[in-house]
Amino acid sequence: METGPCCSLWKPWGLAWRTQILGHGDEASSCCHKSCSSVTPCSRRRKSMCEVLSPGLAVSVLKAIFQEVHVQSLLQVDRHTVYSIITNFMGTREEELKGLGADFTFGFIQVMDGEKDPRNLLVAFQIVRDLIAKSYTLGPFVEELFEVTSCYFPIDFTPPPNDPHGIQREDLILSLRAVLASTPQFAEFLLPLLIEKMDSDLQSAKLDSLQTLTACCAVYGQKELQEFLPSLWSSLRREVFQTASEKVEAECLAALHALSACLSCSVLSSDTEDLLDSFLSSILQDCRHHLCEPDMKLVWPSAKLLQAAAGASLRAYHHITRSVLPLLLEQYTRHSQSSQRRTILEMLLGFLELQQKWGHMEEDESTLLSLRASVCSVVFSALTDPNVQLQLVGIRALTVLGSLQGFLSPSDLELVVDHLIRLALHEKDFQSSEAAMEAAGSLAPVYPKVFSGHMVPRLEEELQSEREKESSHDHCSLRQRCLQALAAVSTHTSIVRETVPVLLQHLRKVQKGSEAGSTQDMVFVCQSLHRVALQCQQDVEGCWFYHQTVVPCLLAMAVQAAMQESTQPLLGKALLEEEVLAAMVPVISAATTHLSPELAAQSVSHVVPLFLDGEVSFLPQNSFPCSFQPFEDGECLEAQRRLVALLMAFVCSLPRNVAIPQQERLLRELLVLSCSCNCPFTATTAAKCFAGLVNKHPAGQQLDEILQLAVNRMEPSLAEGPCRMQTLTLLLWVTKALVLRYHPLSSHLTDKLLGLLGDAELGPAAADGFSLLMAESPDVLHKGCHADVRIMFRQRFFTDNVPKLVQGFHGAGPDMKANYLKGLSHVLNHLPKPVLVTELPTLLSLLLEALSCSDRVVQLSTLSCLQPLLLEAPQIMSLHVDTLVTKFLSLTSSPTMAVRIAALRCAHALTSLPITVLLPYKARVIRALAKPLDDKKRLVRKEAVAARGEWFLLGSPGR
Repeated sequence: METGPCCSLWKPWGLAWRTQILGHGDEASSCCHKSCSSVTPCSRRRKSMCEVLSPGLAVSVLKAIFQEVHVQSLLQVDRHTVYSIITNFMGTREEELKGLGADFTFGFIQVMDGEKDPRNLLVAFQIVRDLIAKSYTLGPFVEELFEVTSCYFPIDFTPPPNDPHGIQREDLILSLRAVLASTPQFAEFLLPLLIEKMDSDLQSAKLDSLQTLTACCAVYGQKELQEFLPSLWSSLRREVFQTASEKVEAECLAALHALSACLSCSVLSSDTEDLLDSFLSSILQDCRHHLCEPDMKLVWPSAKLLQAAAGASLRAYHHITRSVLPLLLEQYTRHSQSSQRRTILEMLLGFLELQQKWGHMEEDESTLLSLRASVCSVVFSALTDPNVQLQLVGIRALTVLGSLQGFLSPSDLELVVDHLIRLALHEKDFQSSEAAMEAAGSLAPVYPKVFSGHMVPRLEEELQSEREKESSHDHCSLRQRCLQALAAVSTHTSIVRETVPVLLQHLRKVQKGSEAGSTQDMVFVCQSLHRVALQCQQDVEGCWFYHQTVVPCLLAMAVQAAMQESTQPLLGKALLEEEVLAAMVPVISAATTHLSPELAAQSVSHVVPLFLDGEVSFLPQNSFPCSFQPFEDGECLEAQRRLVALLMAFVCSLPRNVAIPQQERLLRELLVLSCSCNCPFTATTAAKCFAGLVNKHPAGQQLDEILQLAVNRMEPSLAEGPCRMQTLTLLLWVTKALVLRYHPLSSHLTDKLLGLLGDAELGPAAADGFSLLMAESPDVLHKGCHADVRIMFRQRFFTDNVPKLVQGFHGAGPDMKANYLKGLSHVLNHLPKPVLVTELPTLLSLLLEALSCSDRVVQLSTLSCLQPLLLEAPQIMSLHVDTLVTKFLSLTSSPTMAVRIAALRCAHALTSLPITVLLPYKARVIRALAKPLDDKKRLVRKEAVAARGEWFLLGSPGR
């Protein structure tokens, strides 16, 4: 018989033994041959061996192994085979093995006893879990089974370097923990062990013990814990009071929470003592008095322990809060210092947040309801305190109180609104103002009638009164806060219906005004409208109301301003300025992206004809002095052409499955406008709109025709003429649109762009265009506006084009090399770092050369690229440490602040390289970094301090 590698297990016993077990030699030989000569993996061969055995023979095999074989004297692979045989038998012969009773458990204990190999231990731990989970008989061997597994606790294993098996310490810890926490029968042996290990000086042992205790509480009951509760509480309390480790503290609190939850869930008989009450009483006895200590040293540890226990169940919460909440309220009144009051209020807040878990409060049980007046008084007093930090805690507490159903009375709610308005509008500190607005946004959906009936009218009144006052800085700031508050509170559809008309009415008034600051006012209104749009995107009703209210209104105001502008100078009309139009773009985009296809189709049927045919009937107040023709020629229509930005915001945000009427005509008009318009803003927005539509256009003949038309238009315009820069902008955006969707034409357009790097006029702009190709665009061509963006498009672009950039750099003249370096640095700067690290050896020399380029953009982009590489690829970077040190120190004196900051950050990152490489440069770097310490810019000085400090500590003990 041909033997295989698994026969080493059978070899010591010989064929005679196999014959005795299996009945006759042919069957023995067949069994072994089937298990050893198969080409399948060993585990499958051993399972096949189990499957050919007749009933009862599995028991005989195991008995023979248990009685005749000293398993721990075998090689690791043979021991692993024994464990695998047992595992397979447990899976296929469960009833037969259970017939052995406790003998099977005892036999396995003998097999496992003394095992040290982690590969075998993982299998052995799994067998123990199966023994318990499948209810095998443990008999009198519970303690022996516990001892044979618990001897490995806590796990102390460090995997060898380059371990091919990949077994980590955490794998063994989790596997053993699952064993120890698998049955309450281990409790009397395990809990003393855990208490002992919690007192260990090793943090890893403490953490493992605490995590195991937490896991045990999920399967233990009151009976298992009763004897050990005092010792467990003593150990947990000591660790929380004394430890300096946040990890240990967190695990102690988790364990206490689990103990309290376990006692809360235990089913009690009529004559059984309720251990939860006595356990919580012990906690209160040991912690409560610390809340009253004048020095407040142990206030926070005590509060954390109490909150951990109280958070386990509603019963535990009531038991603790009955004693603690009145005490905290009393302490808040006794202390007059804001810092002490803040600490007490933060503790009170912790208990308030726990109440949120239990939902509705019962009148007869809730301590919080009985203390409603006192709690509200404390929170409201914090809101009027001059200390900002106390105010912030008070605002958080107010938010929690408002979320508790039935807690605040109608008069309390009116007072809440008054406080929030005062803080949002008149509080000098920005943090408190912003926090109050966030709180209003959180509470508005809970009390929509209160906020729409009280807060919105008050804000509208404030806005109106401020509008009539002088445009001083303070009044402008107050108007801005009013607008922000109106947006923040718009978190419910009914409130959105109130706030949106107020914001639009204010925008109309600003448009009619003539103040110098009207442009900034319009931007503020648009920012508030954008925030409202984002907040109601997930609500179908609110989103549609917002869209059909805001989008036509903005378009009507813009069209009205553009038509009036046809016979007047452009200056003075704030609504048509680039800053305002750019602020309106995200408003319209956010109002469109989440529309259903049906509603989007209804809207697009109005907006596109407006721009193509001048169809204004759907606009409010549509009596305009002349026709709207943004795609017609004529200098007097320049203002109308600027509104293509609003068309871009709308059509480029539509879902891909929404058909755009007259799309081919629209694309042709946009193509002409983007190449011929003298206004850079209009030409760019037309190019972006064209690119956004091309990106979503279904593949086919129509797309090929429009792309060919675009190429035919761009190529001659790029070669010569007055519109070369506009055409380059169009080329960049169309290339990006096609690169994102892996269109075949993208490679041709990219080659065209690479060719322009050698152009004296367009080369620098073309190089900057590589940043546009790789970066995320904020308004079009991103996933948020439903663009067709394929995964790993950056990696593909890198693979296809970086070799061409490198080749072009080597072949370019001295004056053009900077363009190739700039393009390369932009590509690398946006590439995922793991990809860049793999390509670093071939590209590093070019990156170092880019640091010598005089172009500030190249310098900044290259430094931004190198900084993470110093941290992620120190071995490769250390080969060029001399050049890196020289370049970085030189750039710390750059006239550009951003370059100086980036160079200092790179000098800081250099300290991650091997110390032996850096030590020869230590003195030189420390001397050079003394100069930036006196830089006139604070941010530069800050980076210089951090970098120089790290270099000072280089080579120090413990580093």
